[in-house]
Amino acid sequence: MAGFLLRRTASRGVLVLLAGSLAYLLAAAALDPRAGFAGRAPRPPDAVVDARLSALNLNDRTPLADRYRTWARGVLRGDLGRTQEGESVNAELWRRVGVSLRSLVPGAVLGSALGVLLGALAAARRGRVADRVISIGSYLVLAVPVFVLAVLSQTIAVRVNGALGVRVFVWVGESAPGEPGPLGGVVDRARHLLLPAAVIGLAQAALYSRYQRGLTLDVLHADFVRTARAKGLRRRSALLRHGLRTALIPMATYFAYASGLLVLGGVFVEKAFGRHGVGEWLVESIARGDVNAVAAIGCVAACAVLLAGLVSDVLTGVLDPRVRSGAGR
Repeated sequence: MAGFLLRRTASRGVLVLLAGSLAYLLAAAALDPRAGFAGRAPRPPDAVVDARLSALNLNDRTPLADRYRTWARGVLRGDLGRTQEGESVNAELWRRVGVSLRSLVPGAVLGSALGVLLGALAAARRGRVADRVISIGSYLVLAVPVFVLAVLSQTIAVRVNGALGVRVFVWVGESAPGEPGPLGGVVDRARHLLLPAAVIGLAQAALYSRYQRGLTLDVLHADFVRTARAKGLRRRSALLRHGLRTALIPMATYFAYASGLLVLGGVFVEKAFGRHGVGEWLVESIARGDVNAVAAIGCVAACAVLLAGLVSDVLTGVLDPRVRSGAGR
């Protein structure tokens, strides 16, 4: 299994390098860093603008190949460059990544686990009330864009707060200043995190439940499940002990591909809930034409997909004995 993981990680590492390079080249070719200077009053002289952009490796009059080489050499040293304001991209990036992870990871983990359970339940109760309720609910959630779900959740939270007379749900930012004591700070962060994580988790659960239902139905009448039932196991026990594990193998592979949708959904959720994470920074950087910031976010997104792929490979190895034995090469 170690050899399998090393091969997959190496191949994905090459893809990350290509994706990061492509992110920089597209950002440098499409964005206009001069737009931020054009709106200033008084407008700086062209020579001043050129000198400032050249110092930040953002001058669009410098050949793209030269700018790319400068950027790539910095990345190899661990330096992602500087923003248009002259601040370190590294420092701002990791601060924003921490904010994003606090909302994305809980929602993704809970949503994925809930989606798998609901999908398996819907398959086991095929044609019954539980199956219909889960299927209709997942279809409705998938039909609604993530940013609409975020707005709807805020509307419901306002009504709940008004009915209870207490601010149970708070969603703007991460926490309120001046919260007394360490426990108070933890509770306040949890209140701010509840709605964003719920929206992300709901979207993930709807997506995974539809896929898991189809996979579980495929193995529901497989030979090994029928054999287990013939040996005396009840239908539920045979499905849980033999069928569900087999159905989870392709789901583990799907996890890597769904990570891109998770990152995209996080952009809209952060804007809707006023969380100053990577998604909000990406939108602002594109509007300003900040090439280095956009390229850095592209690199982080590529690494996130690589990490998701590695987790997917580990889960596949745990669930599939052919991978552990080397037969699944």
